[in-house]
Amino acid sequence: MASNARLDHRNPFVFDTHELGRRPGALQRLTRTVDAPRDFGLQGVIEVPEGAPVELDLRLESVMEGVLVTGTARAQAEGECVRCLEPLQLDVEADFQEMFSYPDADDRGRVKAEPVDDAEEDEDRLLLEDGLFDLEPVLRDAVVLALPMQPVCQEDCPGLCSECGARLADDPDHHHDAVDIRWAALQGLAGTMSDGEKDEMSGDGPESARAAEKQEK
Repeated sequence: MASNARLDHRNPFVFDTHELGRRPGALQRLTRTVDAPRDFGLQGVIEVPEGAPVELDLRLESVMEGVLVTGTARAQAEGECVRCLEPLQLDVEADFQEMFSYPDADDRGRVKAEPVDDAEEDEDRLLLEDGLFDLEPVLRDAVVLALPMQPVCQEDCPGLCSECGARLADDPDHHHDAVDIRWAALQGLAGTMSDGEKDEMSGDGPESARAAEKQEK
């Protein structure tokens, strides 16, 4: 994949391979802590907050066709539990490996006799630019793959009560008395009958009213 803009060596995600050289087999180990860029993770689900520290351990190896970069990124992601909706933090460790090819070499490491147009470049290839490479796209893909698609605060999180929304982890004995809908109508009828009996006992029912009328006559 050809570069559309020149890389800036001041960018913390840009690395210089000049010290490594082009002798196959040469190795270089690097450690660096960078600030997480914007939208670093699964947006709206879980991600490393912008500006949070990301620790990088890298191994650069010079090979015939370019520089093979192997590394690990460590950071802390933040999100929301998909079960109980509580905020959560998660330590994320992402491993990655990527080849950055010399722009003047083919996929076998041989120097090209003539330069080719950008349109003819293999879109899957990442190229070195004046000995520099940008790790951010590789790192972003690795972190996204390392994050859970459905993060939970704990593996056995019971979630929320489906009836009232209470967090079940806070009250393990939380429950609601279930009422069988087949008996609901009978319970309502029983309540109505009970109210009628109370009215009769208090003298407010229909029989009491007729008896009162007879006494007046």
